[in-house]
Amino acid sequence: MAKITFITTENESITLEGTSGSVMQLAVDNNVAGIDGDCGGVCSCATCHVHVAPEHQAKTGEATEIETDMLELNDYANEQSRLCCQIEISEELDGIVLQVAESD
Repeated sequence: MAKITFITTENESITLEGTSGSVMQLAVDNNVAGIDGDCGGVCSCATCHVHVAPEHQAKTGEATEIETDMLELNDYANEQSRLCCQIEISEELDGIVLQVAESD
């Protein structure tokens, strides 16, 4: 089981526990503000954009090429950006902190 903390754009801290599936689905199922997952997790909308705390970036691994392409279209993307639909929950994520990205 992994404890994953989301920091919303309103600076609310929400810690959730998950065992499998995508981080996006965990957020959507628990109504985390700012994580919409409009495409259902197929990496085609960027409505699950988060910033991974620098000390936790190794836990998520590198973004795929398609993910990077989607993020390049987002005005709020930076070197810490990930689409949380592309991050699978595992024990390695335990303690990770994700800042929900701003959106238009």
